[in-house]
Amino acid sequence: MQKIQLAIIGAGPAAWTAAIYASRAQLAPTVFTGFKMGGQLMWTTEVENFPGFPDGIRGPELMGRMQKQAQKFGSQLISAYVTAVDFSQKPFKLWTKLPVGFDSLEDLVQSLPPAEIPTKLTKVKSSEPDFTAEAVIIATGAASIMLHVPGEKEFLGRGVSTCAVCDAAFFKDKNVYVVGGGDTAMEDSLALAKFAKQVTIIHRRDEFKASKLMQGRVLKHPKIKVLWQSEVKEILGKNKIEQIKILVNKQEKMLKAEGLFLAVGHRPMNQIFAGEVKLDQAGYILTQTHSKFSSMTNVEGVFASGDGVDSKYQQAITAAGLGCQAALDAERYLEKL
Repeated sequence: MQKIQLAIIGAGPAAWTAAIYASRAQLAPTVFTGFKMGGQLMWTTEVENFPGFPDGIRGPELMGRMQKQAQKFGSQLISAYVTAVDFSQKPFKLWTKLPVGFDSLEDLVQSLPPAEIPTKLTKVKSSEPDFTAEAVIIATGAASIMLHVPGEKEFLGRGVSTCAVCDAAFFKDKNVYVVGGGDTAMEDSLALAKFAKQVTIIHRRDEFKASKLMQGRVLKHPKIKVLWQSEVKEILGKNKIEQIKILVNKQEKMLKAEGLFLAVGHRPMNQIFAGEVKLDQAGYILTQTHSKFSSMTNVEGVFASGDGVDSKYQQAITAAGLGCQAALDAERYLEKL
C-alpha cells in the first residue's frame, strides 16, 4: 500500500489543470489517469474555442500539452483506474483493481446497467487498498451516452460526433443528422443549422421531450426537419461516415449522411463514488457544501471538478476552471492540516 498526499482521479482538462496548480504548489499530486487519457477531447478533431489557440488545436494534442505541463512541475502519473474508494475515514483509501472480465472502467460503465455497477465495484474492496491519500480531487468527467450500434466506435471523430458546439463549423454545407429529442438535441440542431446545408433530427418517439420554447425554434427552422419514430441501426462508410441505416416506423432505410451527432445526453463517470459523496439524482457530484471551499464535497478533504460536477456547460474551458478551483481549495485545506 502506497501513501500519497493528494490524489487526482481523472485525465481530462479538469484533472490536468488541477495537477498543474497542485504541483506548482508543491503538493506532489499523483494523477490516476486510467488507460485512456484525455477524456472526451481525445475524440475531438479540432478545438477552436479553447483560449490561446487562434488557429485551433487537435483535441489529443491539447490534452498531451496539458499532461506535459503537469509533469514538468512534478505531477506523478499512474496509468491505472481508481475502481473503488473509501472516504469514511482518513487517510482515504483507493483501490485500482478492475473487476474480472473488464479491460477498462469506461467499458464497465457503458456495458452494464447503472444498478449493477455498484455490485461489481464493491467486490474490489474485499482486498487491501492499493493507495491512501490525505486529500482527493475527483475529476472523472462525464461520458456521452452512446447508441451501441455497428460503426459507431469506428467513425467517432470521422463524421460521428458527441459535441455539436465543438464541431459544427466543420460541417459547413453538409447534410447532417442529430439523434435525440431533449433540449441538448434541440441546441445541437440549432448550432449545426448555422453551418450545415440540412439538419435532420432522428427521434424514436412521435414528440420531443425538450422544452416548448426549444421545440418551437427547431420546428420553425427552415433548415431543420424531423424523422419521427425512427432510430439509427448502423453507421457505414470507408474512411469516414457515408451512410446510416435507420428504422422508420419499423421499416429499414439507407440515408446518405456526412455527419451524425449523438445528443441523447451525458452520463457522469461517478459510479464509484456512490455512497461515498453526495450525488444528485442524475449522478453529478454535489459541491459548494462548505463555506470556505466551493469545490469541496460533503466529505472534508474530498474535492470535485469538471464535467462530473457541471451538468450544464460541459466544455473543456469550464472543466479546466473547475479543476483550478479544486486545486486551490485542496492547497488551502492541506495547509491547515
